[in-house]
Amino acid sequence: MAIRPAAIIAATIGLAALSLPVGAQSLDDLYAKAKGEGAFVLYVGGPTAPWEAMAKVFNEKYPGITVSISGGFSNVLDKKIDAQIAAGKLEVDSAILQTIADFVRWKADGRLIDFKPAGFDKIDPRFKDRDGAYWATMVNAVPYMYNTEKVAAADVPNSALDFLKPQFTGKIVTAYPADDDVTLWVFYHIVQKYGWSYMDKYMAAKPNFIQGHLGEQRSIGSGQNLVTFDSIYNITTVLKKQGMKVETHFPTVDATPFWPLSGAIFKGAPHPNAAKLFLSWLLEPAQQIATETWSARSDVPPPSGYKPIFSYKVVTDYKAFLVDQNKVADLRKRFEKYSGPVVNAGGVR
Repeated sequence: MAIRPAAIIAATIGLAALSLPVGAQSLDDLYAKAKGEGAFVLYVGGPTAPWEAMAKVFNEKYPGITVSISGGFSNVLDKKIDAQIAAGKLEVDSAILQTIADFVRWKADGRLIDFKPAGFDKIDPRFKDRDGAYWATMVNAVPYMYNTEKVAAADVPNSALDFLKPQFTGKIVTAYPADDDVTLWVFYHIVQKYGWSYMDKYMAAKPNFIQGHLGEQRSIGSGQNLVTFDSIYNITTVLKKQGMKVETHFPTVDATPFWPLSGAIFKGAPHPNAAKLFLSWLLEPAQQIATETWSARSDVPPPSGYKPIFSYKVVTDYKAFLVDQNKVADLRKRFEKYSGPVVNAGGVR
């Protein structure tokens, strides 16, 4: 994970030192307590490998804490957590998931610790719970993505309608909207703008559906598929570093969704101080920059070459959309009639 120039990091770290909430524990105090716990268990939605790399950096600064990470699909990990809560045998300390409705529910049930680390006051209100029960560990953009070898610059889509062009027939891909919260949200906004007739036209273009964004975006890198309106920006960044001929594109006609990958700490966590230390460290400017995506913090710069979130035409109603569970359930059923049931290809790294 590349870190931006040291001068930028030094300046932003200086700002962070000024933003410690009143009464908040310092990282040194948390580390002293976390060392006594000796471990930290994190469940995270998405590929495991990037978080293992992050944990290695964390351990270099805070040795003596064994970090265990379980990555995968957020809508699978949340059920594991619910089972542990029901059994009264909580194994996980903290979760970082895309299924934000789970955090809303867990807070309502009294399952989360209210915790405001340094920098919390810099997080945009749209990306945090005001009491500190959960907040964005990073903000993910959902721009378009395309294969640069097989899609000419003049053909790069600028709206959902452009994906219906004949040259993309059979070569469009997304995650299953009935399965993935982010994808469901993206499809919902498309049909809100263009009507449900769009889905009939979309299906006539013979799109492909894959469980999870990593597999979806890798398929564009391999040339199996050519385009998607459903990419995760920093996955594309990783694939580019691996040599895949892919690129991100922010549309000029349709809005780009931005959503918070949120984190929280559970009441009754076996290692609460280690969890507080890790999430506090993750919210520091240096780590926010190293994620190579947008930060929810107003004092952290955007990825190199890009503008701040709200400089774009954006959609940010992710939480409001997902907490309307009756509406979401109906939409899942309706979209599944188009995509068919999920074919599970296994876990992700």
